[in-house]
Amino acid sequence: MTALDAVLRRQSHSKVTADAPSRLQLLPLVEAAATVADHSGLKPWRLIELRGDARLRLGAAFAEATGAQGKDAEKAASKPLRASLLIAVVFVHKPSFKVPAWEQEAVASGVAHMLSLLLDEAGWGVFWRSGNFTRSEPVHRMHELAPNEQLLGWLYVGGLPDRTKSDKRKRLEIGRYLSELS
Repeated sequence: MTALDAVLRRQSHSKVTADAPSRLQLLPLVEAAATVADHSGLKPWRLIELRGDARLRLGAAFAEATGAQGKDAEKAASKPLRASLLIAVVFVHKPSFKVPAWEQEAVASGVAHMLSLLLDEAGWGVFWRSGNFTRSEPVHRMHELAPNEQLLGWLYVGGLPDRTKSDKRKRLEIGRYLSELS
């Protein structure tokens, strides 16, 4: 299978099994993901593995961020338990007169996307979740982020369920998205 085939076949898996790659299985994938284009080689990103109790602490931070009580708080707290492994994607802004913050954030996003492709190709189910919790103070505190860091979301990673959705995608009318200047 070519890289093109793998990318065209890729799909998000919002429901995954309890299986997850080990840290040793993740290391070469992260090393490969780190090869994305990175102006000045700043490496303006880092990843945080969340497993076991760390997911429970994240759930508590979600509940705190909502300010809700009862069932609404429980619902928010259960979200990180949907996969055995969450990988937090962190943008680390580095002072640079050559590389603006938006470009550095694009690098962090590129690493996350590349890692999701590599995990998919390795046979894992992956779904990138973001949302309002990424910018909340309780979630920031729980991840022990520095003032120059922003959370971009989490890759939820697990085993592929026996039944996955069809890989038949609606074809993109590419001419609407690729133009040419003459």
